[in-house]
Formats: sequence, C-alpha cells, structure tokens
Amino acid sequence: MSDEQDKLFARNRALTTGFRFDEQVVKVFPDMIARSVPGYELVVPMIGMLARRYAQPDSQIFDLGCSLGAASLAMSLAVSADGARITAVDNSEAMVTRCKSNVVKKGGAVPINVRLQDILDTPIENASVVVLNFTLQFLDLDQRQSLINGIAAGMRAGGVLIFSEKIRFEDELEQADQTMWHHDFKRAQGYSELEISQKRNALEDVLRPETEASHFNRLHTAGFSRYHRWFQCFSFASYIAFK
Repeated sequence: MSDEQDKLFARNRALTTGFRFDEQVVKVFPDMIARSVPGYELVVPMIGMLARRYAQPDSQIFDLGCSLGAASLAMSLAVSADGARITAVDNSEAMVTRCKSNVVKKGGAVPINVRLQDILDTPIENASVVVLNFTLQFLDLDQRQSLINGIAAGMRAGGVLIFSEKIRFEDELEQADQTMWHHDFKRAQGYSELEISQKRNALEDVLRPETEASHFNRLHTAGFSRYHRWFQCFSFASYIAFK
C-alpha cells in the first residue's frame, strides 16, 4: 500500500463530524502528520536516540498508540541493549495492520511485537522505555493519570517515559500567537484555508491539549523523579521523565 497525499479535508466534509484513525486516515497518515505537526520528522529519530541511551538489557520497551510504527521502528534500529524487546500497541485495526507490514519491511535488530489493544488495558511490566508519541492528547482527561500511574508502576528504576503532545498555553496572547504560527506552518505545507478549518473542527472534541504544568503535575503524582522538555516547535512539544 503506497502512501497518499492528505486531501481528506479538501474533499470529504463528512470527516468534520469526527476524526477517526480509520482506513482513510491510514492511507494518508505519513503525509498528514508530517504536514500538520511541525518537527515530527525530527522527533521520531530523536526518540530512537533517547531510547538507545536509556533502554536496559532484557527489558521491555513500549510504544503506546504506535499508529504506523514510526517510533517503534526508530527504536528498533537504534537500541543496542541485549535482550530488549519492543511492544507496539494501538487500538485502530487499520493502523495495526499497516504497522505490522512496516515492521516486516523496515524493522531493525530489536524485535517488535505489534498488538491490537487499548493502551488502557495494556499491562506495563519490566519497562525501561515507554513512548507516548502524540497519544495522551486523545484520551479522556480523567483517564490520563491512571495511565501514567500504571506506566510508572511497571517501570524499572532508571527507566524513562518519552512523550510528545500538543500543548495549551495559559497566557491567552501566547495561545493566539502559537495557533497563528501553526496555521502559517500548515499553509506553508500546502493546506488550504478550507482544509485547515475542517481539520480543526474535526479534532475539536477528539484532541484535548493540556498545559505543560498539568503534564508535570501528573508526572509528579505518578512518582517520576524529574522531567524535562527536550523539544518544542510552536505548540508541539516532547518531554522525558525519569523513574
């Protein structure tokens, strides 16, 4: 299956009733995320680099909300810890089917087990690295703390959580600026005003960003000892938290 250019919101107004990670989205997902999330194509290989440093021998690495497996593949190619294994989890059947194909074609030395499962039902055990790459933002707000708690409880000492999110800003003027700059980025990638508007409407009740402070409070509650932002481009940021 070849990747297609993202024209979903130019030709299909029905998508504005809700955003789903179905077969239509899977076909255009690589193009969609590269043209919608500034810095995504840098974040993914850097996740591999960070996982290489913190993955421990004979441990589990989890990619929760793996979509097409980009982060899993980056870690599979980068990690050198003996006996490490990657579990890639997603609840979209279309994503998992394509992810399994990608793993066969592009996987590295570290084996990847792709699982069709809700990440809220995924037991985290013996983990040295856990990745949530633009995943948490799609969960209900009241589900997020329990997920992070479970990750922390199933993590080895010295393990890390790497997570990326679209964030919200407490200052209204900064929020307006960041939104404006993000839309400018989309225009520069060739999206029309109609596409920008329709995608924003489709995601409004699906993607719920939080402030950086909210994320840090959650990490503290779960028992992570320290946490840092290591990347940001406009309202898209990536963090690392240490157990």
